[in-house]
Amino acid sequence: MEDDVDRLIAAWHRERPEVDVSPMHVLSRVTRLALHLDRARKEAFADHGLEPSEFDVLSALRRTGEPYQLSPGRLVQETLVTSGTMTNRVDRLVRKGLVERLPDPADRRGVQVRLTASGRTAVDGALDALLAHEKDLLAGLAGDESEAIAAALRKLSQPFDR
Repeated sequence: MEDDVDRLIAAWHRERPEVDVSPMHVLSRVTRLALHLDRARKEAFADHGLEPSEFDVLSALRRTGEPYQLSPGRLVQETLVTSGTMTNRVDRLVRKGLVERLPDPADRRGVQVRLTASGRTAVDGALDALLAHEKDLLAGLAGDESEAIAAALRKLSQPFDR
């Protein structure tokens, strides 16, 4: 079964036969899949009034467990964004009533960001929608195929996670 990447690779072989394009067999498919998944995430989150960046913050808070709160610095670490970006995201989420800023009891100058009940409802709904869609996407794979792909992608991504 031929796909767009096979056609892309064939064109490069025709135009540049001296170049080894073998990495494209994997990485071009990963790139294209990431674009499709990004669109699907946006759709799943939009149905719950969220942007992907907002979901990232809300899900970081939700995963912490009760009382679903973190410092802005910890949120920066969890979401891999700058502190300025995080400030803007938290401001937007506060305006939407999905998080609240509270004084940090351990640091009078600091704050904690806490998930509100509305935020919890939104993130839980968005997660459920996302997982249902992702399960549908993986339905064509046998369990061992899915596990093999996950293991290979984990190995491929490890250098970036360090």
